[in-house]
Amino acid sequence: SRRIKNPDRQLRSGFLFFQKWNSEQKWNSEPKLKSPKYEPIAADMSPQTATSPTSLHLNSTACFFPALPENAVMGLQEVPQPVQPPAREHDVPASGGKMTLFHWQIQQEAKKAEGLSPEQVCMQDSDGDTFLHIAVAQGRRALSYVLATKMARYGSLDVKEHNGQTALQIAVATNQHLIISDLLSHGAQVNIRDLWGRSPLHVCAEKGHYLSLQVKTVLLYSSVTSRRTLGLTPLHAAVLSHNAVVKEVRHLENPCPFMISELAHRRRRYVECVRTLMHMGASYGTKDLKSGRTCLHMAAEEANIELLHLFLEQPMSLAAVNIKTFSGNTALHIVSSLQNYRNQAEAVKLLMRKGADPGMRNLENELPCQLVPEGSVGEKVKRLEGSPNLSLFSDTTQTLSQSKKLYSVLLFL
Repeated sequence: SRRIKNPDRQLRSGFLFFQKWNSEQKWNSEPKLKSPKYEPIAADMSPQTATSPTSLHLNSTACFFPALPENAVMGLQEVPQPVQPPAREHDVPASGGKMTLFHWQIQQEAKKAEGLSPEQVCMQDSDGDTFLHIAVAQGRRALSYVLATKMARYGSLDVKEHNGQTALQIAVATNQHLIISDLLSHGAQVNIRDLWGRSPLHVCAEKGHYLSLQVKTVLLYSSVTSRRTLGLTPLHAAVLSHNAVVKEVRHLENPCPFMISELAHRRRRYVECVRTLMHMGASYGTKDLKSGRTCLHMAAEEANIELLHLFLEQPMSLAAVNIKTFSGNTALHIVSSLQNYRNQAEAVKLLMRKGADPGMRNLENELPCQLVPEGSVGEKVKRLEGSPNLSLFSDTTQTLSQSKKLYSVLLFL
């Protein structure tokens, strides 16, 4: 999660320069303190275009930034918005003779930033943030576009702050898919890692930012098989996040309608992330590096019916339903060992109908039915696992075993 910058601390660490400059310009309508990183700036969040402008004049004779004093620490403050004269005809981008609000905003920001030297553009504050980091975190798309253009020209678009996050990773963390598209169009690295080993794809999956996942360049060039520190792929992260919501719902007592609606919305977001990642080629049969769990095992840990249905409806589900962890447990072992979960019996029934084998043993030589706890739910689960009509895999295994015996007899004769 991204921290909110403290304006007082920033002013003490050298940002008084910008305050002094503002006062000299007599723009008294601007606040004296720099706004938090997460403050929404409606003017720059214009949805007029989801694609980056193609023809912009970022150079102007206007210069709004004086030379920096020696040893000054730079950071991004709210750039004042003076009244500008109407755009000249040659400044209008080639968009069928019409200029959108976003194009106009870019031109205004370009005039203000034109006086910044390469050293000033790439300079970092005490947190390692550049102008671009803070502009992205504040949602100022036009300013971010202008700064990204400059930093890409200087080869510093992927500069990291103290948490190892680039401007792209901050845009991903705050779910600003339009800024993500702009940064990627300027050449930002899509598979870069932060200090926790997370790629932008991991962050999208953990937070349920499916709109950011669906940005075209992310879809084309992200590595869905990349792993973070614990050996988790982005799909693993999305499943675990969905599990966390399921667990939260299970422990709620007398929730209000708003809470129910909010949790349902979060579940839908994570399901959409799971679907998008699978569409990108992620496999739910991939094991993590710590315990050998697949996404099916993880969904089984919470008797997550929604995700179990999603995974077991895939064409290759029969090949994945009996995959074992490093300790030899299948998804059926895990569901059977749950302590009287509400959806436990339904999850067992679903797994067995899709080919889970109740006769498989783990490394401790235990059958799934031997892991079932006592209680009414446990008795129901035991009856299900002992039913010959539910296990499709048991019939297949028995037929194959008989065929092998017959083949052995024929070879002996």
